[in-house]
Amino acid sequence: MSRIIVFGGHGRIALLLAPILVARGDEVTSVIRNPDHVSEVEATGAHALVADVETLDTDALAEIIRGHDAVVWSAGAGGGSPERTYAVDRDAAIRTMDAAEAAGVKRYVMVSWLGSKADHGVPESDGFFAYADAKWAADEHLRSTDLDGTILGPGTLTFDEPTGRIVLDPEGKGEVARADVAAVIAEVVGNPSTFGRTIRFGNGTDDTAVPIVDALSA
Repeated sequence: MSRIIVFGGHGRIALLLAPILVARGDEVTSVIRNPDHVSEVEATGAHALVADVETLDTDALAEIIRGHDAVVWSAGAGGGSPERTYAVDRDAAIRTMDAAEAAGVKRYVMVSWLGSKADHGVPESDGFFAYADAKWAADEHLRSTDLDGTILGPGTLTFDEPTGRIVLDPEGKGEVARADVAAVIAEVVGNPSTFGRTIRFGNGTDDTAVPIVDALSA
């Protein structure tokens, strides 16, 4: 059994992830901002912890993280103002990494996006720029730490039924079901072979996709 803390616990991916982890015997703490979401989160089998990562400093976050075996960052501002996007997707994410180091929790899984690269190609005039810029900064910070980090770069998220199959480094937007993203997180979180890797993926096609376990071992 592992103790896993998930930031962004009321997000669509996190709500799919928690039952997978709980079903295999893990203990899940889902961090949420809105107390109105406690019952929905706890229906997944996770323990809901109400805390605003946007305002908590590194020391406070370390107290939340301490005692867990792994951190999963699946939080985000959800397309709000650029200021809030930077505050959550970059600054708060970075504080949780620093807090994990301070708390002695080495394992950290970042849910990023397929195009998170230095040359992501999103112009500053585009409303998506703040997100692309913030995620790249957070990803780079994780790479600079001594954490056992994995960066996941799923393609465009869909509500499709899960396939249990993915393709790495997909072309185009690399559409992928949220449920398959959750399955990938569950697979990598305790998998040392994924430490230090950036894994970009989509669902691919029947001809290209392989079972998630096989894809991650490639």
